[in-house]
Amino acid sequence: MPMLRHLSACLLLLLAPVTVQAQDLLLPEAFQFAPEIPRDPAIPSPEAFLGRATGESYTLHADVVRYLHAVADVSDRVAIQEYGRTYENRPLYLLTVTSPANHARIADIQAANQRLADPATPAAEAAELTAANPIITWLSYNVHGNEPSSTESALEVLYLLAAGQGAGIEALLEQSVVLIDPVLNPDGRDRYVYWYKSARAHQLRVDADDLEHDEPWPGGRTNHYWFDLNRDWMWLVHPESQGRIQHYREWMPQVHMDYHEQGFDNNYFTMPGKAPRNLELPEAYESWADMFGRASGEALARNQVNYFTRESFEFFYPGYGSSYPTMQGAIGMLSEQGGHSRGGRAVETNDGYVLTLRQRAWDHFATSMAVIEASVAHRTDLLAYQRAFFDPANSKQKTTAYLIPDDDGNGYVTDVIALLLAHGIEVERATAEFSVQGMDFWNGTSARQTFPAGTWIVPTNQARHVMIHTLMQRQMEIESKDMYDMSAWSVPLAYNLQGAAWTEEALLMARESVSEAPKRTSGVTNAGARYGYAIDWRQQGAPKALGMLWEAGYNVRAARRTFGIGEKDYSVGSIIVLKGRNRDRMAGMAADMERIAHAAGVRIEGYDVSRVDRGMDLASADARVVEEPRVVMLLDDPIGSETAGQIWYLFDRRVEWGIDRVRARRLSSLDLDEVDVLVLPPGNLSSLIDSTQSDRLGRWIRQGGVLIGSESAASFLASERSGLSSARMVRTDTEEEDESDVDEAVYTRYVDRSDSTDATRISGSAFRARLDNTHPLAAGMPESLFTLKFGTEAIEPSRSLHNVGTYDREAAQLLASGFASTENQEKLAGQTFAAVQDMGSGKVVLLLDKTQYRMFWLGPTRLLINAVMLLPGM
Repeated sequence: MPMLRHLSACLLLLLAPVTVQAQDLLLPEAFQFAPEIPRDPAIPSPEAFLGRATGESYTLHADVVRYLHAVADVSDRVAIQEYGRTYENRPLYLLTVTSPANHARIADIQAANQRLADPATPAAEAAELTAANPIITWLSYNVHGNEPSSTESALEVLYLLAAGQGAGIEALLEQSVVLIDPVLNPDGRDRYVYWYKSARAHQLRVDADDLEHDEPWPGGRTNHYWFDLNRDWMWLVHPESQGRIQHYREWMPQVHMDYHEQGFDNNYFTMPGKAPRNLELPEAYESWADMFGRASGEALARNQVNYFTRESFEFFYPGYGSSYPTMQGAIGMLSEQGGHSRGGRAVETNDGYVLTLRQRAWDHFATSMAVIEASVAHRTDLLAYQRAFFDPANSKQKTTAYLIPDDDGNGYVTDVIALLLAHGIEVERATAEFSVQGMDFWNGTSARQTFPAGTWIVPTNQARHVMIHTLMQRQMEIESKDMYDMSAWSVPLAYNLQGAAWTEEALLMARESVSEAPKRTSGVTNAGARYGYAIDWRQQGAPKALGMLWEAGYNVRAARRTFGIGEKDYSVGSIIVLKGRNRDRMAGMAADMERIAHAAGVRIEGYDVSRVDRGMDLASADARVVEEPRVVMLLDDPIGSETAGQIWYLFDRRVEWGIDRVRARRLSSLDLDEVDVLVLPPGNLSSLIDSTQSDRLGRWIRQGGVLIGSESAASFLASERSGLSSARMVRTDTEEEDESDVDEAVYTRYVDRSDSTDATRISGSAFRARLDNTHPLAAGMPESLFTLKFGTEAIEPSRSLHNVGTYDREAAQLLASGFASTENQEKLAGQTFAAVQDMGSGKVVLLLDKTQYRMFWLGPTRLLINAVMLLPGM
């Protein structure tokens, strides 16, 4: 046995990740995790359990999970709960850390917290609850997978709270419940950590240009589908967000801190941030954020750590981990540590300082403990803040309700209602027709309007009034144009809800509460039809139904013109299945239609004859055969991962129909004869497609291929760039102006230039647009659309193009929400953003604006679906 131990020690020395000298550099003496506090020896430390000191290496998610369970198994202060699974089946955990006495009454603590958040709770009872209930502090770590130091911090925070001895730690746990989410994005974290371990050198390399500081495409920031989960707190697209918000609502913490990393040359950022702010929040929020920022700063200053405040990071967008909690009555905040994906184990900054993973972990550890301590120190005042926050009497708005007419499953109303309910927003439904003075979301004008029974009503006289107004109002007040993210997200605009309005009148209509999210009706009418079946393409599940028909081997047609039978009208693009062209499937056809209808959530109607009452007949020549296309989307460098991931998700998860994802470098060898549709997400396409590739693609298009350019890829396809289409981009120069005129902007002071530049940008604003829904590209869509605009590019309308999507021609009416300068509105009014050019037997499709942004701006989504699924056959 002694010999075996000796051999093991020798092996460990041979396999040691770094030299002794490097070890000293990796573990600077200054960054110790509260060594002055004694620990319970029964609780394993991260170092003892993982076999290395924090900061020597990154911890794989599986090892994080093992440590969490090891602590929870032996500590009466810690409870662990799985709240979901990622797409890659990694578990998501929430740790509840508090005193054993609090654990014994944890259900009562949660119930009391819910009572405090309920405006109906009497003031006397609320005062008693405030005096007795602990403060609830939620700490979120590693939502961006390649900002990995915070998970290492989380393990040290957990260890101190679980094992720390003495009156100080015990007082914190008696007066607080600390909720720790150690890894919000396990898939992204492991993508980064596995890569880093594979690229790491034995000799420590601190040069930021070294391989181990340069992660490959798509990077670890995002989740499985390359979505930024720190933009999804509000929209709940992904399982990570869905599970987290369900538990968040059960707890309703008073304090939330979100831990991130930024570029390695940056000093530590702590609260408060900069403008613009969500002005729906109570004024007291700013002073609370400042208090927590000062507490964090003091913790860093004690160890001479560089930090700054107020100069970066705004919390205007509602889907951040720092902003979402503020709309749920918490003091939501952000901490940003220098490091990020290029931090490695140690990296030299631009001032010659060596920033270590050990310090990055310590910095977040120090501010985590400072936040917990400050929460306890201000416990009753923070509970009182949340209590007042939820009182609708404190609302800053006059709107009494937002009104959403039902769309019979043809739009996104069911998605919106489900989203609101998931956040705890109370929704009602009119049981009879009613009239109110309402403001229309399309025009923003007031008129007496009549709404039918079944209209959805979102009253604002409820606890979540701040969240409702933030999500639903047409235009948020914007105090600064210096935005980190988008400037518009109004739900009725993003989901293109037709006829939506808001009112300031008292709600006197007959209505009932809604407790469950609605479901789209589905099924088959006249399943035994003699002649064929039709599926209205306006239904949200119609593309999924088409994919299922293809999968089942059906001969399918799509209507190039509208038609109607009895009271039922069908849009362009509607799907027709003729029994006479599917004789080999006749026996099981009725059963297939029932199966597809229910799985896709659509209504299918059966008909006994081809003749219709209005428009083209079912067997008309304008019912074009649409065969299943082979679709290829290019990805990897030089393509950006964000839009590529959204397109992948759209088809893989929402349509549930597969497309091929091909690395961009394979384009030159790709057999285009086997491809029907080629999708180009935005990226540096000029480095990928030279004149030889352009000629090759041009021949393929003329032979029947469909080339789709998304966002900047659409402008790349313009005549003045790749020449793959005759489309021309709107000119941005001013050469027609008098050359003697001097642009006043040249006199902008240096200190003001950033704000001046921001004022000329368009950062995710909602523009009013018109669609030609007689064209297959806009099949199944309404004529009006709110399109999401980033940047100032547009396509010149031209007779050589089908100008399917155009911005409102009236510049004064163009901007619906967000910010765009008057000059930009005038330049863009009436221009084209969605176009098709016929080239030989094929087509070039230009989709300049974002069609599926973050999978919440869903109004334009059908443009891309139609381009991929319908245009090859139409």
